[in-house]
Amino acid sequence: MDERVVLARTAATLRALEPDLVALQEVDNGVARSGGIDQAKELGAALGMHHAFGSFMDYQGGRYGMAILSRLPIRTQRVIQLPPGDEPRIALLVEVETEDGALVSLISVHLNWVHDDVLRFAQAETLCRELDALATLYLVVGDFNDEPGSRTLALFEARARQAAKPDGARFTYPSPAPEKEIDFVYAAPKTQLDVGEVRVVDERMGSDHRPVLAVLGLRPVAQ
Repeated sequence: MDERVVLARTAATLRALEPDLVALQEVDNGVARSGGIDQAKELGAALGMHHAFGSFMDYQGGRYGMAILSRLPIRTQRVIQLPPGDEPRIALLVEVETEDGALVSLISVHLNWVHDDVLRFAQAETLCRELDALATLYLVVGDFNDEPGSRTLALFEARARQAAKPDGARFTYPSPAPEKEIDFVYAAPKTQLDVGEVRVVDERMGSDHRPVLAVLGLRPVAQ
């Protein structure tokens, strides 16, 4: 928020949360504006985590998109192409295996941002078709650019359990003084998880959105 790119500061924020999985939006890879570095790789190295990157589009000599960091080894990763909005859009999916052998898919999202929800809803519909085909437990995490009660979020509510934030501290955007709740964590199947602590982290500098931390206990799907 001070118009400086300082990955060490971002890494320090994440390190303090001790995360197993991190979904990041608006990530640069080789882009001039951020010094031409691979931001996902650099953050992964700083935190001792595996990383994956998915590209929205080419930009300033590199690529612009989203990333996932994982304490657990990433078994597979793939990009899910979504209908374009005011910018190209994808979802990034990685599959990891927990210590007890459960396979978990983490999907990082960043849906279209404009007030009219037509393109955003189309992106959500496409993503939900992919979710319905998954054989693993899954988490859908990120910037949905829509608020509770919207038809976009209703698609995810029908399929997954939201890791609900405390009623009095739900807002995530904009970070200096948040007044909207547009960042969410969904997990499915609904019967295969326990939701522990969920909170919006009081971090006002590292992003225009505040981070959301969710502690989830995932139970393997019965074989």
